Amino acid sequence: MQNSEAMALSAALLAVAGDLTQRIHEGVTARGFTDLRPAHGFAFARLAPDGATVTDLAAHLGVTKQAASQLVDEIVRKGYAERRPHPEDARARLIVLTGRGWACTRAAEEAAGEVVGRWAELLGEGEVGALRERLVRIAPYGPIRPAW
Repeated sequence: MQNSEAMALSAALLAVAGDLTQRIHEGVTARGFTDLRPAHGFAFARLAPDGATVTDLAAHLGVTKQAASQLVDEIVRKGYAERRPHPEDARARLIVLTGRGWACTRAAEEAAGEVVGRWAELLGEGEVGALRERLVRIAPYGPIRPAW
């Protein structure tokens, strides 16, 4: 593959990722969660299903512990998450989603389903399935983080 082709593919993947992020955010907002930014969704992806420490969240998002702590303060204040004692580390706190956080996560899943459904209309179910399989082969473990 020539460099220009690699750049074109890179640009297309980044454009699709940005569009997907924006459309999920719009879907979440349309479902009543108007006090969040897309970065919160990336944090929710790490907090679900078992919670995470601030250190875990910082590593997942690619930010400092201080930045992750500020984000956690914000989502706790807004009622999307809560701090609990860590079951294995008395010095750490586990950040877990509340009912409101889980409702927002479900709203994001619904919005993502709508977007991917449009892709299936455009490309066909088989092509979308093949795309998912290939992308998972390239990046099987994430992390799913914003492009700061």
